[in-house]
Formats: sequence, structure tokens, C-alpha cells
Amino acid sequence: MTKAELIDKIAASAGISKKAANNALHATLDNIVKALQKGQKVTLLGFGTFSVHERKARTGRNPKTGEAINVSAAKVPKFTAGKALKSSIK
Repeated sequence: MTKAELIDKIAASAGISKKAANNALHATLDNIVKALQKGQKVTLLGFGTFSVHERKARTGRNPKTGEAINVSAAKVPKFTAGKALKSSIK
């Protein structure tokens, strides 16, 4: 499903305009990103939790040449699905 298709589904389900659905989706995503940038967790009960995971520096390999390269430490977003979401997928 694309972002445009998701906006269409939100608009139809909530009985609002596509513009309002677009604004709501963007506001939700923007606020999740802002919370993650501050190092906070975002928990949506029944859906899941967004958090920031710290990945340690490591040595990797260039798959083309086999040469060893250093991969620096990084903060990466992580999503853990909630129990209700997991059970609804079966």
C-alpha cells in the first residue's frame, strides 16, 4: 500500500476529506519522528512501539572487493509490533 492509498483509506474510513486525512497522517508521522529524535519511545497500545536503537561500530566487508571497512556507530529507528497486531496477522 502506498502513502496515497493509505490517505484514501483513512479519508473513507473516517468520513473526512483527503486533505484532512493527509494533514492528520503527516502530523502523526512528524510527531513520531520528533519524539524519536529526542530519544523517546512512542507506544501505540495494541499496535506497537517505535524506539531508537544504538548500533555499535563494527568492521564490515565490501561485498564487491572483500576489503574490510569500518562501519561507524549509529542510532537507528526500531519498531516492535504489539501483541494485538501480531495476533491479527495470522
